[in-house]
Amino acid sequence: MRAIIPVAGIGSRLKPHTNTIPKVLLTVGDKPILGHILQKLLDSGVHTATFVTGHLGEMIQKYVEKNFPMIDSTFVKQKNQEGLGHAIYTAAGTFGGDEIFIILGDTIFDVDLRKVFALGSSALGLKQVDDPRRFGVAVIEEGKIQKLVEKPEVPPSNMAIVGLYYIKNSTKLAESLGYNIQNNIRTRGEFQLTDALQKMLDDGETMLPFTVDGWYDCGKPETLLETNRFLLSHDHNGDNAGELVIIPPCYIHPSAELKNSVIGPYVTVSEGVKISNSVVKNSIIGPNAEVEQSILEDSLIGPNSFLRGKYTRVNTGDSSEIDFN
Repeated sequence: MRAIIPVAGIGSRLKPHTNTIPKVLLTVGDKPILGHILQKLLDSGVHTATFVTGHLGEMIQKYVEKNFPMIDSTFVKQKNQEGLGHAIYTAAGTFGGDEIFIILGDTIFDVDLRKVFALGSSALGLKQVDDPRRFGVAVIEEGKIQKLVEKPEVPPSNMAIVGLYYIKNSTKLAESLGYNIQNNIRTRGEFQLTDALQKMLDDGETMLPFTVDGWYDCGKPETLLETNRFLLSHDHNGDNAGELVIIPPCYIHPSAELKNSVIGPYVTVSEGVKISNSVVKNSIIGPNAEVEQSILEDSLIGPNSFLRGKYTRVNTGDSSEIDFN
């Protein structure tokens, strides 16, 4: 089993953070988004992965090689951003005819993947949503997926594809992607994975649905904070550390220096952070940031940032300096 992980996106909805850090390396809970994904794959028995990189791809490769050396990793670069289908086709040379599991690099999920891999057929993760127009949509009949439509104006169902794709026949997927690219078959101006999967269906491939209830988006600041709250609620209760009031759940890296502050609930404090004389809740403080004399809520503080003064909501990029005094 090989995982295919597209991580070439620029992450425009998370600027200014993604100007200097790939979206998948933004911290949520106790580690970067990509770290949660890779740990889930390892726990599910997947030890081989292809990463499709682009924007700041060298940072992603460095992170993976340093923190997940147990994964047999291959890195391929998507030179032109022409859609998810194009990204996956960029990795087709690494399929090797094996079963593959495609997972989008900005999605944290809670699914028993071993059960998915045991289904015996290709399978797509689906979730019922209120507004399916923002997603690829699946039509299910008699327990099988019969039709897929990418971001339809009039959705034929409310079952959205949520970025988890188990493909039994990777050779057929590569052929379908290649056919669409060679014939310039695009939807909304891009080569879509959904269109290639539909071609597989048209050619007789069986695809089963599996339900994804635990699906947590990290694509914009508000959803990143929502996902952070979920992860902290399940994994971290926080600890008292001297001159502090810590209201769980929180994650505080052991190297953080905190004093005379109230931290929590739902706060991630990353490696090397310094916080003093402050109140922080529902926020993510990036590595090596410093916060002094501040009141923060619903905030994302980028790595190496310095913040002093009273404010309620801040979204700073890497190496910012803000003084409200």
